Amino acid sequence: MLDHVSVGVSDLERAARFYELTLATLGLTRLVTRPATIGFGKAYPEFWINLRAGMKPVAPESGVHICLRARSTDVVDAFHVAALGAGGRSDGAPGIRPHDRVKYYAAFVIDPDGNRIEAVTFPSG
Repeated sequence: MLDHVSVGVSDLERAARFYELTLATLGLTRLVTRPATIGFGKAYPEFWINLRAGMKPVAPESGVHICLRARSTDVVDAFHVAALGAGGRSDGAPGIRPHDRVKYYAAFVIDPDGNRIEAVTFPSG
């Protein structure tokens, strides 16, 4: 249903380092590099970071949240570790999230600009 998503960043190179390490755990690599934008994906740029000079950190109460699908719980764990190692902050450690309709396993991180990113998988059983 969605074709791609993008987030604003205040420092393109800092964000590129963060997202290269973090998204690699999900199988996404840098596919496109332009002066003010970088696209990541598997075969097509699905996730973009866009330079917004002078951007202030995203307010925690903004409600902005992007969730990316992971193949397994191990990948969700690796996503969280990579994000923290690349300068992100935890917004929810990896674990089962009970929900009224489905059980899912997820981790939540905040990038250096305050964007909230989640990795999720749906374990069987």
